[in-house]
Amino acid sequence: MVKRTKTNNFATEEALEKDRRRDSDSSDEDQSEEESDLSECDSVEEYAEIHGGDAFPDEPSDGSDADWEPVQKSARTQDTSNDSETALDLSVPKRGAAGSRLERSEAPPSGEGRWSDTTEPDIVPQQPVFRPSRTPGSQLISTFEYSCVELFQLFFPDSTILTILANTNQYGRSNVSSDKTPWTDITKQDFFSFLSVVLYMSYVRCSSLTDYWRRGNQYSLHFPSNVISAQKWLKILQVLHFSSAKDDAANVSKKGTRKYDRLGKLKPLYTKIREACRQHFHPGQEIAIDERTVASKARQHMKAKPVKRGFKLYVLADSSNGYIWDYFIYEGKADPNGGKGLTHDAVQKLLNTKVLGTGYKLYVDNFYTSPALFTDLLEKRIWACGAIKANRNGFPKTTGNALDKNSEHGSIRWIRKDSVLFVQWRDTRDVCLCSTLHTAHAGDTVGRNVRDGRWTRKEIPVPPAVKDYSRCMGGVHISDAPTGYHQVLQKTRKWYKTLFFHLVDIAVVNAFLLHKEQCKLVGVGPLAQKAYRETLADQLMDLGPKRSASAALPAPRLQHRLTYITQDRTAGRRRCRMCQFRTAVKCDKPLCFVPTRDCYNRWHTRIM
Repeated sequence: MVKRTKTNNFATEEALEKDRRRDSDSSDEDQSEEESDLSECDSVEEYAEIHGGDAFPDEPSDGSDADWEPVQKSARTQDTSNDSETALDLSVPKRGAAGSRLERSEAPPSGEGRWSDTTEPDIVPQQPVFRPSRTPGSQLISTFEYSCVELFQLFFPDSTILTILANTNQYGRSNVSSDKTPWTDITKQDFFSFLSVVLYMSYVRCSSLTDYWRRGNQYSLHFPSNVISAQKWLKILQVLHFSSAKDDAANVSKKGTRKYDRLGKLKPLYTKIREACRQHFHPGQEIAIDERTVASKARQHMKAKPVKRGFKLYVLADSSNGYIWDYFIYEGKADPNGGKGLTHDAVQKLLNTKVLGTGYKLYVDNFYTSPALFTDLLEKRIWACGAIKANRNGFPKTTGNALDKNSEHGSIRWIRKDSVLFVQWRDTRDVCLCSTLHTAHAGDTVGRNVRDGRWTRKEIPVPPAVKDYSRCMGGVHISDAPTGYHQVLQKTRKWYKTLFFHLVDIAVVNAFLLHKEQCKLVGVGPLAQKAYRETLADQLMDLGPKRSASAALPAPRLQHRLTYITQDRTAGRRRCRMCQFRTAVKCDKPLCFVPTRDCYNRWHTRIM
């Protein structure tokens, strides 16, 4: 069993570096004329005199996101969640010549307060009373021992698989069948074998799909050829369909109208897995919302992101373990003049208090954070905390007593506007946060390596908001990590097949997290994530049709005699090649030979 790595609760640098690199949906050409005018003025006051109004105008919110259909660019909305990429840094903007007068001015602008420091006390906000609609945690039977495949089938039940098979066989009969090669229906056992190899491909990588069935010393992979033939596996991948021809035709007739469903070809599976994620687990009080991108050339281009082209998903996860409780795929703006902005609407869509309950603590990054959103969430009895960009609409514009170049490492500045707290903190760079559930300072500290002649470890003050943000915002990243390490994603020409592979990833990761929760309840050590995938692939193979010995390539090897690895049964044990448990015997490789794990015979007869 692989030990779980202990995360650093104060990893502010890593948690906030992702926010700093986050790019908005707007492109470089979508900057407003007001921004260029502001850069040419000598000061913010001169800009206000020339143009009138606020010296920091709202930036345009552009939901540009190439879809299957060109989407008309939206009008300017109240939310500034789609600021240009030059405004994505969490740090307090550095003032050049244009802002030098504001730095030298001791009096803050009229109508604004001044930044307070740790010598001035702050109130402790009313803390939420947690009232979830269900008991948080796994909703499964706590005393029942679930196998890996049973947990996976919670997200891919027989009803979902039968729907996929009906639509796939219908498509195959009408598009692939011919007089010379009549169509043979794909069975449920065939689909289990298909999924088994899909899981196998997530932790054994080859450059080409056909390499998994290649012969030769360099490509002698026995598992795929023992499970399903290459011809059948590729045929299933070719004809895989999730919606019926009747529904597709009805949806195509609505093209160009608001009733057209851009996810129509994936909607049956997409809806079922989303419902299963909500049904079998209920998140704890601390939750996080983030976005993830599924690589695909069929979708929008995002220049400053690690994944340049792909589909964007908005995900709500439990901060304690990373379980994906809800998600939805961004389809483009259906109503350009509606809503309060892309990110505001995305958060509101994921937070259904009728299903979740109230009293939750939500953590988001600077792509979503805005005072308007946090105020609206308070009305729904949901408290929030998140990093915020200093140029976001609603962030205090005053420079009175703000952090400057002479501020010490660990300096804290704060302003409270009604129920919303704004915090500046000097770390390696300046960090800005917004919260409705924290006090400005509480005497907490965090360790940092500082150089004062030589490197030393120093404890510096840290705001409670930063401390909790670093700990809880990692919830989505926890679920991203196992998906990133072992993705089942394969290159396809169809966008809905690309998303199918990602939905399989979500189902596998959530099933693995349920496995850990169940093991915790019964006091048993859980499998490692890779071992869970290997076990799941084996169990899916057992649900598929049995292949004859002649069909499995290459032929079985000659058996070898078992010998002890050392003279002592307990010393010098090695991990079994198949089950990863410790074993004291080997042939030409370590293999278990006990009544409950006869890996020796299973290896040499190739039934695994």
